[in-house]
Amino acid sequence: MKDISSLSNLRELLSLNERIFVLLLKKGSESSDCAYHQLKEAAEATEEENVFSVDVSSVRDIHPAYNISTAPTLLVFKSGELINSYKGCNGKDFFKAVIESQAFSANSEDGERQPMVEVYSTPTCTWCTKLKSYLNKNHIRYSDINIAADPNIAEDLVRQTGQQGVPQTNIGGEWIVGFDKKRIDQLLNINA
Repeated sequence: MKDISSLSNLRELLSLNERIFVLLLKKGSESSDCAYHQLKEAAEATEEENVFSVDVSSVRDIHPAYNISTAPTLLVFKSGELINSYKGCNGKDFFKAVIESQAFSANSEDGERQPMVEVYSTPTCTWCTKLKSYLNKNHIRYSDINIAADPNIAEDLVRQTGQQGVPQTNIGGEWIVGFDKKRIDQLLNINA
């Protein structure tokens, strides 16, 4: 993985590449080091060359430009635009799936952009995996937030929803606890 030294360096890379993957991390943090190693293994397995890292402790102009306040976060860019972000340390297979374009971006049938979708999950949660597989199958773009990687995220989630279990999904500001397929279909106009 190559390092990015500044926002202008990132913008130059965006102008030269169709898609790139940028891991915002805080070197020395357990979850950031985990994400770095998992993403590095995924990049090597896929032979993807456009995978970069940014240490937010020393490069301070990128994360505010994209309104990112959590490290580690993987940013996915396509055609110069940020299309998705994944917070926390996810496993090699998850990152490999992201690199291989298993996480999709979609518009609804009437051409409107889909609402923002955030999935709060843990790596060992079976229902979380089923939910994310369902979203991927239906070409729904989402941010996956691993609450096991950061206790502050878990505490914030409980403050917002009053619930401790996962998965929890925020779709355009509406919270869904568990894998409520019917409600997800309604909010995202999925005709299953």
